Amino acid sequence: MMCPGEENRVGTRTVYVGHRPGSETDAYVPQKFCDNRIVSSKYTIWNFIPKNLFEQFRRIANFYFLIIFLVQVIVDTPTSPVTSGLPLFFVITVTAIKQGYEDWLRHRADHEVNKSTVFIVESSKCVQKESEKIKVGDIVEVADNETFPCDLIFLSSSNDDGTCSVTTASLDGESNYKVYYALRETAALSTVQTVDCLNATIECEQPQPDLYKFVGRMNIYEDHQTITARSLGPENLLLKGATLKNTEKVYGVAIYTGMETKMALNYQGKSQKRSAVEKSINAFLIVYLCILLCKAIVCTTLKYVWQSDPANDEPWYSEKTRKEKESFKILKMFTDFLSFMVLFNFIIPVSMYVTVEMQKFLGSFFISWDKEMYDEEIKEGALVNTSDLNEELGQVEYVFTDKTGTLTENSMEFIECCIDGLKYNQQFSEADGFLDVDGQIGFYRKDQKEKEELFLRALCLCHTVRIKEHDQVDGRPLTSERKYSYISSSPDEIALVTGAKKYGFTYLGVENEYMKIQNQKQETEMYQLLHVLNFDPVRRRMSVLVKNSAGKILLFCKGADSSIFHRVQQDEVERTKAHVERNALDGYRTLCVAFKELSQSEYEKINKQLDDAKMALQDREEKMAKAFDDIETDMHLIGATAVEDRLQERAAETIESLHAAGMKVWVLTGDKMETAKSTCYACRLFQTNTELLELTIKTTDGGERREDRLLELLLDYHKRLVQDVPKLKGSMKRSCSVTQDYGLIIDGFTLSLILNSTLNSSSSNYKHIFLQICQKCTAVLCCRMAPLQKAQIVKMVKNTRGSPITLSVGDGANDVSMILEAHVGIGIKGKEGRQAARNSDYAVPKFKHLKKLLLAHGHLYYVRIAHLVQYFFYKNLCFILPQFLYQFFCGFSQQPLYDAAYLTMYNICFTSLPILAFSLLEQHLTIETLSADPKLYMTISDNAMLQWRPFLYWTCLGAFEGLVFFFGVYLLFQNPSLEDNGQVSGNWTFGTLVFTTLVFTVTLKLALDTRFWTWVNHFVIWGSLAFYVFFSFFWGGIIWPFLKQQRMYFIFAHMLTSVSVWLTIILLILVSLFPEILLIIFSNLKRSDQKIRHLQKPFLLSYKHSENQCTLEMHPKNCTFN
Repeated sequence: MMCPGEENRVGTRTVYVGHRPGSETDAYVPQKFCDNRIVSSKYTIWNFIPKNLFEQFRRIANFYFLIIFLVQVIVDTPTSPVTSGLPLFFVITVTAIKQGYEDWLRHRADHEVNKSTVFIVESSKCVQKESEKIKVGDIVEVADNETFPCDLIFLSSSNDDGTCSVTTASLDGESNYKVYYALRETAALSTVQTVDCLNATIECEQPQPDLYKFVGRMNIYEDHQTITARSLGPENLLLKGATLKNTEKVYGVAIYTGMETKMALNYQGKSQKRSAVEKSINAFLIVYLCILLCKAIVCTTLKYVWQSDPANDEPWYSEKTRKEKESFKILKMFTDFLSFMVLFNFIIPVSMYVTVEMQKFLGSFFISWDKEMYDEEIKEGALVNTSDLNEELGQVEYVFTDKTGTLTENSMEFIECCIDGLKYNQQFSEADGFLDVDGQIGFYRKDQKEKEELFLRALCLCHTVRIKEHDQVDGRPLTSERKYSYISSSPDEIALVTGAKKYGFTYLGVENEYMKIQNQKQETEMYQLLHVLNFDPVRRRMSVLVKNSAGKILLFCKGADSSIFHRVQQDEVERTKAHVERNALDGYRTLCVAFKELSQSEYEKINKQLDDAKMALQDREEKMAKAFDDIETDMHLIGATAVEDRLQERAAETIESLHAAGMKVWVLTGDKMETAKSTCYACRLFQTNTELLELTIKTTDGGERREDRLLELLLDYHKRLVQDVPKLKGSMKRSCSVTQDYGLIIDGFTLSLILNSTLNSSSSNYKHIFLQICQKCTAVLCCRMAPLQKAQIVKMVKNTRGSPITLSVGDGANDVSMILEAHVGIGIKGKEGRQAARNSDYAVPKFKHLKKLLLAHGHLYYVRIAHLVQYFFYKNLCFILPQFLYQFFCGFSQQPLYDAAYLTMYNICFTSLPILAFSLLEQHLTIETLSADPKLYMTISDNAMLQWRPFLYWTCLGAFEGLVFFFGVYLLFQNPSLEDNGQVSGNWTFGTLVFTTLVFTVTLKLALDTRFWTWVNHFVIWGSLAFYVFFSFFWGGIIWPFLKQQRMYFIFAHMLTSVSVWLTIILLILVSLFPEILLIIFSNLKRSDQKIRHLQKPFLLSYKHSENQCTLEMHPKNCTFN
């Protein structure tokens, strides 16, 4: 037997409730679904070692050192395999321990969930089982305050009305209780015996991760023959991870289990974002790999040039015949090349990656711990969802922000309305309702009264608001009879329903598919709720179909003026349109309200369409929208509402700071242009002297020549901003500088024309010209934006020349696409759910916290990690350059300069902790200074500290110090007084002295760079030096039985007995650090000079001339046009 929507079985699943066939004629076909075991862990005890090693060696640096280690094992190299193997083992082990511990925590959490107790209905009784043993089709009983063990279709509850309250805070962060509904046919099955008798099958879509979408239908069999088909939606689906509240118990049938639940499908991480710092590290690594190759090639070549002299050839006892030499020459040259690669491989910092990972991971806690970013209202602070982008917060060039709930409070208040062209505000009396501002006419004017009541009824009926009953709200009862509050995912709807209540019409909730309202006369009116089509950003409206007590079928529709005006009778539009535009200019959010009465035949037609659409398992929402779209025509415009959404605290100050920091701020909103424009002025995105350029439906209106008109405007704006302004600056740069600010306003329709590349032959240039105009504007407002268009805007800017760093910030589900598209995504923990916060890289309670997150935390994180990267390459160049120079004095024999223990421990013990502490704690400027002076942000913009110029400086500094270490010690060894007994020191003494000077110099260099000293810095810097001295005494003071040669025995202790050695170490440290000391002195003098100039600012004289303001300074003889 075919059910409605039978043709849509593709991509669906059929579930037998209770594992019983619905009809006696239907054969029960067992289906294989996954069990309810949750596996969030990555490894098992059997695959941890091979899988983790494979993943770690996919990283280029780790793979490189593995190859070096294998070369040392296979080829007779000058250094022990331990020198590269031990550091590599340390890095691999630390990473494996970290990842293994994190995975063990996931295993433990999975075990707790999988072994938890649940109750399954079997043979008319509840059987206790482990959660992991639930199968698709099982009927599950869940009690109050218990978490749903899998995704369940809600069958019935202990509540008489077949509803239950659920909190989904663990899924999307929303703490408000949500009401879920059972089907009318199953709501009465409230006992184990009755629910076990249910004969039904469920057809639904295959598992998908969207928490807010679900499409299915239930086929209920009566007497195993008659089918009653009912549609299922997200209001019938109880999600795993959600918790039952204020309901004794519910019954539900398992529909998705285990890793197919929506919660599990949301485990998968977002696409990996790479920071600019990571790209710089890779570029620097390539340079140092080239340096390494060059060193190995030079030394290999010079070795054979040196050995070409018979006097320098191998000794007579190692001589081979000429034939033997020729036959092995190529192989010997290759092995010599590999040996030099091994000898110099420490120029690549093996421990840098693990240090960077630790710095990012530990550094992210400082954001979460920041008390100034904690909000008392929601009792939450900042949240870091990924630590990989901390430094990217200091490189943002473009900020894309939503308006509602991001710049504004999203706390709506009904201000006024317009009914049949007449304006009403909140002045009202209990008896007469509210007053007509235009004519001071109240409800006593009978010819207007019906329209006023119809308008208020529309506000009470056209919404998705739910009633939350409780003892009191804010400490006092709402009414003497019932104590309740309104809850909804849309603050606009709550404001409208609350506003209607003030004016005498109270929404009382839904009971048995009937909406109840109380009119001004305290009479209860009942309306049968026939169909609802919720608001969505594409349609920009919502509609309900209801039947009143007189049997009339009414369609109520509310939405944006752009989606309503062309669907109503045009003779009713003009007066309302003027009020809407005036309210928008005042910064209010506006909605238009319309209605239509349907005949019985019209309703029967649309009802069939809607019923078929509800039964569809594919494209259900599109089919319902199409059905409503057919009847949302020729409606009557009742009026419009004006709701105020106040600007968030310090939102304007934050935007001003972002502008001052050199960032360009774009507002992307779905609101109408006038409302968004007013908000942009209020938050100081646009200044009073900002010249606004518009690309909207109005400015591009040219009938069939709209595209041509758009191109004309683009070329005109391009000429003014891109061509004329630079010429004007060039002609006036000696006396004046033009600083006219430009702002751009564009709507979604015009943007779609620009992004559409199929318009005409000229359209390919639209985007390029548009981008150049945008880049010259200090601020851009994009209004009437669909969610996908927001992401397209971000992607377009992100892919421009230079790849500017983009940041998107929003609070709602419609902002998720642009948050995921941007380099850095910021979610606001707003009132429209937590979808944005869950999908973001960082989440903050309020927009104002963005200022400190970027200007302070972002600045410091970037400076710290940039210094860390440059320091690692610097200290390794200092380390390996003396090794390279030494080859010129040992006949390129591949003799190592340093002992194997020093080679092994240099990066992982002697010099690792000071730079880690520095990169976590350093504050070259205080947080207060960085927050107060946004211009400091520009000093690090465009990846300033990791450009080639500073990289070259650090490289030259490392080369200079390496030369000082080697030749300074070399000159000392020319002094015959080095040993009191006249003996000559060996190469291990030479190498140890170079290494000692090296360790002290690079550590003290970091001490000179430190501006913010804590006890941790003191401990790791002086502790590292003390540890080196202790280790050297210990390593050289004992005869180690496992060593074949005791070449370091008593070397360090004996070396320090010489006064010349002490003086040499001190002198070489001072010479090496002399450029750094000079730079610090120069920087301090420059900073002091800037402070003096700041205190001696010239007197400014301002006057206005024509439309421009000229600001004159007393002594610089220039002026600035604003």
